[in-house]
Amino acid sequence: MVKPYTKNPVGAHYGVSEWLLQRLTGVLMAAYTVIAFGYVLYRKPGTYADWTAMFSGNFFRLFTMLFIVALLYHAWVGVRDILMDYLRATGVRLVAQTLVGIVLLFHLIWSASILWGR
Repeated sequence: MVKPYTKNPVGAHYGVSEWLLQRLTGVLMAAYTVIAFGYVLYRKPGTYADWTAMFSGNFFRLFTMLFIVALLYHAWVGVRDILMDYLRATGVRLVAQTLVGIVLLFHLIWSASILWGR
């Protein structure tokens, strides 16, 4: 008889808090999408100057940065869970998670430099 595969806990204790944070980031991203879409429909920015003016205010810039942080965290939790489910070799999974983390960190720094750099 073949023994079914069972996942051995490694002490990471991922669970409800990550699930809740991923849902909260989803709500934050949905709110940002509605507000940004409403702003674009109301203001109808057509030129580069209009788009620059949209992101020149600190509120919208901060809200956009919060959206990006939420998006990257949301992506991290999702990709991490997928990697933990499908990459059983610990070394391969660690390398894959490290690469994903580096890419997400790069995107965070790049986004911050776009929004806050002048």
